Amino acid sequence: MTARELDAAGITDPVLRAAYTHCRRLNARHGRTYFLATRLLPADRRPAVHALYGFARWADDIVDSLHSGAGPDERAAALTRLEERLRRALAGHRHGAGVRRGRADEWRARAGRGAPAAGDEPVVLAVADTAARYAIAPAHFGDFMASMRSDLTVTGYATYDDLRAYMHGSAAVIGLQMLPVLGTVTPRAQAAPHAAALGVAFQLTNFLRDVGEDLDRGRVYLPADLLAAHGVDRDLLRWSRATGRTDARITAALRAAEALTRAVYREARPGLAMLDPVARPCIRTAYVLYRGILDAIADDGYAVVHRRAVVPRRRRAAVAAGGLARIAAARLGARYGTWPLPAGYGSRRAPARDAEMTAAPAGRPPGRTWPDVKEPG
Repeated sequence: MTARELDAAGITDPVLRAAYTHCRRLNARHGRTYFLATRLLPADRRPAVHALYGFARWADDIVDSLHSGAGPDERAAALTRLEERLRRALAGHRHGAGVRRGRADEWRARAGRGAPAAGDEPVVLAVADTAARYAIAPAHFGDFMASMRSDLTVTGYATYDDLRAYMHGSAAVIGLQMLPVLGTVTPRAQAAPHAAALGVAFQLTNFLRDVGEDLDRGRVYLPADLLAAHGVDRDLLRWSRATGRTDARITAALRAAEALTRAVYREARPGLAMLDPVARPCIRTAYVLYRGILDAIADDGYAVVHRRAVVPRRRRAAVAAGGLARIAAARLGARYGTWPLPAGYGSRRAPARDAEMTAAPAGRPPGRTWPDVKEPG
């Protein structure tokens, strides 16, 4: 199916095809939920999503891999190299040179021999090409890399405001990068805050799911003030992780983190209706599946300090099947004019709990402020 996706997207250069294929493999291997949802997008938009995921995954692996053996200085140097290569690639596209600049001849030779490009080259090539095709703001990549760099030295966050500042670069900008690929039926600036909130909701879900694994890396992403409100600190979490024993205070703190995360999902929900109808089934599926991780955590007794909660395969399949039905309806609607179509439509640049999806959006939780997110129209 990779060739069909690349053909649909108009990606003909053999080097770029190899680069996008590499990113697709990263998505399939490491992002099961995300990859499943991506399969529900129109074929011509999937390569761009794979490229965005592949780049984010590559940077995240530099920071987080427990098995690389690289120290902080080596990881910082690797991030610097990645950022510089991306900067040059983005600049090359802005000057109209695209894949022809830099080491393109070497990459072409490798592709011609069927050999993969080394290191981060494929993800940089693919994401720079995607950024050019969809006019994604370069500042989003700078904000993302800044948050990745902070992970090398920051191991905890005192308040939710502190964590939110980090998540702007690590999560909110992912939603903003995706928005031009997905397309909207409203001005993009209207959908941007909801797209940013969905990126944050996904990351908060991951933080809650991965409490134990993050402890192994020396990090606690849950805000210290939220934990302290329930009598929890880093030492108690480490004790629980080391002994396998539970503690009612930890469970209470995790419930509070779950409630915070669900509030951000409610903040994101109105944006689903603002997307291009043929893109909605993909994002709705991701929304339901990621929110389902919260259900799995609760069903497992909030044991995330000891093990990762997983959405059952049967549940994932059922949600995906619902997404396929919505795709058929959206495509029929587009064909017969029953859906409003976004500007540039067709251009390459251009189960029980689901009742909550159609409910009126809840207001913002009291006592919380949110950053203004601006996105060029």
